[in-house]
Amino acid sequence: MADERVVSDIVTKFLLNTCRLCPRLTRRDVQAAWNGAELVTKHPLDDVEADFIPLTTGSVAEFYIEPMLPLVGDIDVMYHHSTQLAIPRGHRPPTQLPAEFSNYVKVFEIVDSHLPGYVYLKLRYLLTECTDDYYNYFETDHELYAVNLNYGSDGQAIHGPAQLTDFSHSSLLSVDEVHGMRCLLWPPQAADWPTRHRNYDWPDSATVNHVIDNGCDVVGAVHPQCRQYEWMSMCQWRLSFSRAEIVLLNNWMPVQQIVYHMLRVFVKSELLSNNDASDEALNNYHIKTLMMWTCELKSSSFWTDDLNLIRICVELLHTLSEWLTPMRCPHYFVTSCNLIYNFFGVELANELMSIDEVWLSPWFVNNYIRKCFLLCPDSVSSLFNNVNIKMKLQNAVSAVVNWRQSTALKDKWNALMIAQQMLIPSHLSISSLTVRSCVYWMTELAKTDAHLTSYFTAVVFLHVAHKIPKIGFTDELMDVLASVTGQCNSELLPSKATKLIKCVANGSQSTMKLTTIELSSSTDRNTSELVELLQQSAVQHMTAYRQFQAQDFGPVATIVTTDFEALYAYKHGDYQQCLQMSTQNVCTLLYAVKKFTDVVTCTEFIQLLDDETASLTALTLIVNPECRDGTDNVGITQLTLSLYLMTQCQLKLRHSVTSLARTFVYVKVAVRRHPAYRTLDQLMLNVTKHKVLTYITEMMMLAFNNL
Repeated sequence: MADERVVSDIVTKFLLNTCRLCPRLTRRDVQAAWNGAELVTKHPLDDVEADFIPLTTGSVAEFYIEPMLPLVGDIDVMYHHSTQLAIPRGHRPPTQLPAEFSNYVKVFEIVDSHLPGYVYLKLRYLLTECTDDYYNYFETDHELYAVNLNYGSDGQAIHGPAQLTDFSHSSLLSVDEVHGMRCLLWPPQAADWPTRHRNYDWPDSATVNHVIDNGCDVVGAVHPQCRQYEWMSMCQWRLSFSRAEIVLLNNWMPVQQIVYHMLRVFVKSELLSNNDASDEALNNYHIKTLMMWTCELKSSSFWTDDLNLIRICVELLHTLSEWLTPMRCPHYFVTSCNLIYNFFGVELANELMSIDEVWLSPWFVNNYIRKCFLLCPDSVSSLFNNVNIKMKLQNAVSAVVNWRQSTALKDKWNALMIAQQMLIPSHLSISSLTVRSCVYWMTELAKTDAHLTSYFTAVVFLHVAHKIPKIGFTDELMDVLASVTGQCNSELLPSKATKLIKCVANGSQSTMKLTTIELSSSTDRNTSELVELLQQSAVQHMTAYRQFQAQDFGPVATIVTTDFEALYAYKHGDYQQCLQMSTQNVCTLLYAVKKFTDVVTCTEFIQLLDDETASLTALTLIVNPECRDGTDNVGITQLTLSLYLMTQCQLKLRHSVTSLARTFVYVKVAVRRHPAYRTLDQLMLNVTKHKVLTYITEMMMLAFNNL
């Protein structure tokens, strides 16, 4: 037994030390922000005046730990329409609504079905906005029930009207979108949850109040027993407490989140691997319910005294077995709702009850830790080849823990690159910026990494600067600018004569620049002045962003901070300044052993580049079809850009053959440093090399002719 306790302690140590308390900047978080921003630019097919209001739910929102094995299989998004609202039966409709709602709202009354937790939605009121945030309501006598959008007439699950993106070809996660209806009030079906007695003060009163203030949602879902009935399958909905669960799970101790993760892995791997009928098997929601009840019914000492994760998992699996025997799994919020719909059988209950630490400890070694070793470099993963002796297992686990802790910054860097080089540019290529998408981006990016808001602001400035010469400085474009600069002022926005734009330049010291531009005459001069201002402000934001990058990620990447300033100097003919900065950047980057960062060459950034670079980008899209995908954007490294600018400035300033010959050597080194699949880098470097050779040849011929 002592030896088995050693293995159990090893598993505990491994999970506690490899499950990071992650920052919000992870791949899953930036993709969730991207998906929400895409959704808010769309409208329901049957109501073009309505907006989609998304909420990221599920594992992405609930977990604040980041284990080695992924805990997120897909990104769950619940969305509701801005023109629909649900209220409990017998309640008067609200006369004030949050700003996300439209000025015309249909209010549906929540009507209980014969099954606890499942309801119908009957149209009862119409709201119309009479003044800012205040509504009048009118009662309707229509016998109209809301049809859920997540199930078809045959009761089979379908996706809502929002377009799902297939990410099977890339590193991104799939997205599961569920249509719901917002209810701003706590439902009477769960009336006893806020007031029931809790021996151990979990959740505490402040958390309970927070949960209640969030209300709930009603999502389109049909009870399995009702799917054979046509009307029920179309009109039945389910109370959703996703907002409450996000608050509660983020209120857990780290050890509780880790145990939840372990149980999910175990149940999925051991009990569900050969069972495709989700309604007849255990699922994540059963485990989540088990965890929430346990957190409420057990003291904190259960989780922290003599901490052993295997022991905790065994006890919870035994509790689950006790639920399965009488087929009773009480919903955490609606206790009259039983989450077990079908007969699991005594066999499964007995199987769970037979599990002990002696069996479960090696299971996690073989089915969890072994998989984690496969994620490590060979020098670490090879240590697991012979771990039959517990001391060797302990040493191997320590090696993985050390490697895991050393890669935290690298993983954060990879997530940043996905946001910077893929998702934000991809959003612009798929959906033009709107006020709502800008606000959503800024809000979500602030949660992940505040520095990304500087990058996004720069992209918005470039987006507007790109649009102005084509369509003029429209009210829509001004609204977009206002949304990222904080100048949302209803009195200013409709003005046709004067546009007040606040351009925030985040340098080493935050400064503000207020510029009033007269556009009443819509002259070319004023338009070009505005475009110039936006480009200049974008460069300032990008430079600030580069400084943040260099400061935060210096240990894993070599980053120069003046690449956009050099671009701007070149664009304005200040070749000497551009040459000075580019030469310094080349010296820093050429033999750097750490990662490079890219300069994106999507439409918004092309305006800062010259015509030749734009042509090479277009050629890349022709010769490399993979670059045409909206999720894989063309880009060049800072080294490629710096060498190109350095060469161009040397040519324009008529530098000596000796100077250009040195540059030629630099370019040859850079060509070797960029793999063949970096199509645009290779094209630009070879064009640069050709320019240098041509210039040297011409100068030598000229010198020869002068002899």
